[in-house]
Amino acid sequence: MIRIELDEPTLSRTRIAISPLLETVCSLWLVARDPAGLPWPFADWVRRARDIPLPAPAQLYLHLPRRMPDFVAPMPTSAAPTIEEQLELLRRTPAEVIEGQFATHHPDGRLPEHLRPFRDDREAALDRLADGLATWWAAALAPRWPAMRAALDEEVLLRARALAADGPDALLSRLHERIIWERPVLTLIKRLDAGFTVTGSRVLLVPLIFSRGGMLCSTDDPGTQMVTYQSRGAALLADSPAPAPDDRLALLIGRGRATVLRALATPSTTTGLAATLGLAMSTVSEHLAHLQAAGVVHRRRAGRRVLYGLEPAGLALVNLLGEDSARAEFVS
Repeated sequence: MIRIELDEPTLSRTRIAISPLLETVCSLWLVARDPAGLPWPFADWVRRARDIPLPAPAQLYLHLPRRMPDFVAPMPTSAAPTIEEQLELLRRTPAEVIEGQFATHHPDGRLPEHLRPFRDDREAALDRLADGLATWWAAALAPRWPAMRAALDEEVLLRARALAADGPDALLSRLHERIIWERPVLTLIKRLDAGFTVTGSRVLLVPLIFSRGGMLCSTDDPGTQMVTYQSRGAALLADSPAPAPDDRLALLIGRGRATVLRALATPSTTTGLAATLGLAMSTVSEHLAHLQAAGVVHRRRAGRRVLYGLEPAGLALVNLLGEDSARAEFVS
């Protein structure tokens, strides 16, 4: 596990950003996995992506250790950078940044062979890496980026709304099932075992479609503690809708409506639900209309968007029929 102790000033400066570059890096790690061992919806995308040639420079990420220097996967420096902006920043990584991170991660000075070019011929190595990432992005991610960007914008909207309404404690405690917030410690459930104390900094949260439940923890920048987490919306990577469980809630109101009702444990827009569940907008709209008419879902405007959420009756249905029956089936 990774345990990060945050002081109050750091916690109060919690921010959220998206990162097409980190999506690109995580997609490379994902495509190296056996699709047979991956859950829906990632297996579908990996099977298709394996037909795309992997640029040689981008293969660097398949050889990196779990604790790697941050410059090869830099954090976003604005709320919504483009891939071009992030690749340009990667190309211009200062020599002192690379030297400092090598000193931290390889204090004995013995660099792995795949990292030596960044010491010996920094500019050429960074250009090759950025070119390789750009090639992979164009072939593997760019066709899906408009849909991904819409899903990520939805994620940021909802998280920012929670941050503004309820504060950082509520936000961090609801990020992901493998992220535990017990003030003042943020725990990431990972195989890597480490601990850090962060003072006078800020927290940067980065939702990723390609996270697949994995979490990056960036510690090399003294001014920012970055944590990534799995964003909703990964369903857009799949070829088919998510398999719906046969439990009492589904038997009562139907699989489709049960799936939508469960998803509304976190308020969402119609677009966000469609991206999260891999359903057509028209299908989601129809389910929402029926659920709203039944009094289990409410509809509220947030700026230019309309958010749907659970009424007390809807929450009771999910708790009494959805979770209990699913738990009983798991235990048996």
